[in-house]
Formats: sequence, structure tokens, C-alpha cells
Amino acid sequence: KRFLSKSETNIEHEILKKVNLINEMKEKGAKKTDLKPHFDELLDLKIKLESIELSEEINCSTIENYQSNNPKIIMLPDGPKPKINYGDYEVIASRHQTNRNFLKISEISDECMHINKIVWVRGRIYNIRSKGKNLFIVLRGNNGSTIQIVKFKGNDSNSEDNGKLIKFLGAVPLESVIEVQGNLVSAEVKACTQKSAEIQILKAFVVSRAKSVLPILVEDASRSEKDIQTSQNTNRPFPRLGQEIRLDNRYIDLRTPANLAIMDIQSGVSRLFREYLYQHGFKEIHTPKLVAGESEGGSDVFRLDYFGAPACLAQSPQIYKQMAISSDMGKVFEIGPVFRAENSNTRRHLCEFIGLDLEMEIYEHYNEVLVILHDLFKFILGGLESGYVQAISTVREQYESEPVIFSNEPCIIHWPDAIELLRENGYEAEDFDDLSGVQELKLGEIVKKKYKTDFFIVDQFPAKIRPFYTMPNPSDPRYSNSYDLFLRGQEICSGAQRCHEPTKLLSIMKEKGVPYEPLKSYIECFKAGCVPHGGAGIGLERVVFLYLGLDNVRKASMFPRDPKRCA
Repeated sequence: KRFLSKSETNIEHEILKKVNLINEMKEKGAKKTDLKPHFDELLDLKIKLESIELSEEINCSTIENYQSNNPKIIMLPDGPKPKINYGDYEVIASRHQTNRNFLKISEISDECMHINKIVWVRGRIYNIRSKGKNLFIVLRGNNGSTIQIVKFKGNDSNSEDNGKLIKFLGAVPLESVIEVQGNLVSAEVKACTQKSAEIQILKAFVVSRAKSVLPILVEDASRSEKDIQTSQNTNRPFPRLGQEIRLDNRYIDLRTPANLAIMDIQSGVSRLFREYLYQHGFKEIHTPKLVAGESEGGSDVFRLDYFGAPACLAQSPQIYKQMAISSDMGKVFEIGPVFRAENSNTRRHLCEFIGLDLEMEIYEHYNEVLVILHDLFKFILGGLESGYVQAISTVREQYESEPVIFSNEPCIIHWPDAIELLRENGYEAEDFDDLSGVQELKLGEIVKKKYKTDFFIVDQFPAKIRPFYTMPNPSDPRYSNSYDLFLRGQEICSGAQRCHEPTKLLSIMKEKGVPYEPLKSYIECFKAGCVPHGGAGIGLERVVFLYLGLDNVRKASMFPRDPKRCA
């Protein structure tokens, strides 16, 4: 174990970029002749790395030697102990409180009240460069905001101490967490989000050191496809990080400005969903995720042993939110995990996702639910556009997309009309078969062109492709009182009026081959009398993925679970 000099660290990063590029070329089927110059460059880099003398940047040959000469620092109310201006903290384990006030990097500007004052900040080292005897560091805050911090060696009596601090910081690995005390001054800085101020370092302490060489770099993970593509014809092409290496190192991948913004927007969708429903008289419930038998009578469940009895992870809160209506709760909603054991390796399917579910009493028609759903999404999407402007802009800097077009009034298309729209535009579609992903996308294009909206509702789906608890259409039992909501031509929400009449429900279950015993208590609740009701289930990650125009739902999930990934 030893410190790497800055030169070594830079070469290690170049090696990592070259390895990623070679792997990317291999995945695309590159020939050996195309790969050879890149292997030659990789070999040259490795030879160069081995030839560098460690003493070039730092005199300590090992971490142990450095630590023996430089004891760990404890921050006390009266300052650091020992009384030095740089070094590594002892592990922060709630031993002391100094009552220092830390500024958030995102709130720093030349107009803030702390300008020309001494401040404390904490952040990660995003980039380091030296110019002459001076050091420039880009420090990144929790939300991706960045500020430049600088140290000038100078020629006065402090120059020797300044030089030691510069040498110390220059050897700290990228992504390490540091705390800095310094003078906050006005400055023009183009390369940071905080462009009108910088911090002149007085003291700097390492809170947590990152490894010298990380599997991926935040800088590489933050580039847009356009920037990567443009660089391929230059002497220093940027590496293209594939989805798997990103997900294998998701804890680093999530640090990019775009991914942090995606998580902010995901949080915003949940908050706005909850706010709207509270405002409209809904109450939040929490239903079991351990279910006897199979939660909806289907086969795509994760089975488990429940003290010797068969059970599964809930496919949805469907059964229990209906029982809540039977219990006279009127209007309910839930935000919680949903589990689907579907072996679907597509860009829009996950085995675990967050469900935004609602259920409500209806008086005459399921259109009452559709009005709520349309207004709900108008509230959510409008809230994102007004309250998450910076986050949306940050995402679109890396992942380009067009804003969502949303109609003021509900755009509802009956199933037969949707099929006819596809046929009129040259696409095959069966009357009673479910739509394929391709058909959904084509329908989305047609609807957008005809009705000028990216968001629309299709109702009256064929009964045979809907769950057993769906109320049949009273005019034609081949269809049902069901509906799906679409965004950019893909389904984000599925719902229906539920069958609350037990005799009819039992008949449908028998017809569909759904076992009675695991659902006995569910059936019994309707025998005790139940109001007509309907509801819907929304996939949080799919809403975020489609709203932002991302290419894969995994980008909208913090730690995605799919058939090939459970870690």
C-alpha cells in the first residue's frame, strides 16, 4: 500500500480509459487489426507507469511511513489537534462537536453573505491540476454542484508551508472526501457550476480517502453520447461506459450530475403523487408484501417458504387496497415495492419496482377514476416542469430529450378505435390480442400527430387479456371496464373498475383458472357488501424513464433488479 503520485494517478486513469475503449470495441465485434494499435498504446502506458519514481511527487514511500510521520488529526472545538493545516482526519465517530458551519457548495456565489469571509466546505475531489507552483481543485458537493478551490505557493515566509499543503493535496486521490477552510472570494470560473466565486485554501483535511484507481470515473460517466462520439476521431477518444460496468459500480455512477438529478426527479414524482392525493381526500395505506399463495393468481411470482407454508412476494397491493375500500376507507393510495418474476430482459421491465397505487369508490362510471388520473398526471408533470427546472436541464445535458406535450383535457381512446388507428396507418393489429411494444410505440406516434399529446388513455381492453378482478363491459363482455395510460407511446399505468360482485367474480375466476383458496378472504370481503370501485397501478421508475426520454428504465432506478441482476 502506498501513495500514488499525481503523474501515476493520471496514467492509471489513462490505462482505465484505454481498457474501457478496448472492451467497448470488442463488444462491437472489432477486428484484431483494429484493436492492435490500442493494445500497443496500453502497453506503452503500463511501461511508463512502471518507470515513474514514486518520489517525484511525495517523499513518503508507503502509507505506513506517511502515517508514522503524520499522525491522524482530530478536529476539536479550538481547532485541529495537532495544530497543523493539512492531513488525514482520524475516523469521524461522533467523538466531538466543533459547531463549525459548513456552506453548501450549491448555495455559494459572489452575492452570498459569506463573500470575502473565511468559510468551511466539504466535498469530493472531482479534478486536480497544477499550474506552476499553484494548485487548482474542482470540489464537488452532494448534489453535483462544483466550486474551484485554489492554493498559491507564493514567495513570502509561508511559501514552504504552502508548498507542503500543495504537495499533500496534489497526492490525494480523485473522489476522496475533504474538508476545506478558506477565503471565499469573487472570481470568474468557467469549469464549475458555481461560476462567480472560488475558495482560497487555508486548511484542508481528508475525511475519507478513495482508492487511487477506481473502476470508473465520474468524469467519464458524466459525458453525453454526443461528446463521446465527437471525441472518437481525436487523439484522445473518451471511453464509452456500458450499462453493465455502470451498474456494477452504481455507487459511483450515481454521483454524476445527471444521475443525481434523475433521483431528485424520482423523489419529486413520489412527492407530487402523494400531495395531489392528500389534497383530494385520499389516505395512505401500507399493505403486506408477504402473501399466501399467489397475489393475483398468476405464475410470475417470487415464491418462498413461510414457516413451512407456500407464500410469495406481492405482485401488487391490488387485493388489499380493494379490501380497504370494502372496509369503507373511501379513497386510498400506497407507495411501495412491487415484485414481478417475469423473465423479461427488456429496456422497460424490472423485477422489482416502486408502485404508485390508488383505489377509490365510484358512484356511476369508471370515468370518475380517469378524471382523477388525468388531473393527477397533469399535477405531477406540471409540478416537475415548474419545481425541478434545474434537475431536468441537468439530465438533458447528458441525455437529450424533448419536453412532454400534455393535453389540458383527457385524451381517451377506446380499444376498438386504437386498433383501427393502427390499421389505418398501415400496422397490423388483432381485435382481441394485447398490444406489443412496437404497436404501443406506433400508436403513440399516431396519437401525438393526431391529438398533439404525448399522454393519452386507452380503455375498454379485451377481457381475456386483463386480470380476473376486472369488471366486464356491460354492453359486450368480450371487453372490459379497464384502461391503460401511455406516455411517449409506452404504458405507465394500468387500471380498471374492479368486479365487486362476488358471484360474478367467482365465475370469472373459474373461467380464468384462478384458484379460490388463496383468495378466500378477498372474496369474503365482497360478500359482506362493497361499494363499486376502481383504481390504478403506476410504475414510478417507468414514469421517470419515459418523462425524461431515457433509453432504459434502469437509469431511473437507484439499484435496479432484473432477471440478471440481484446485487
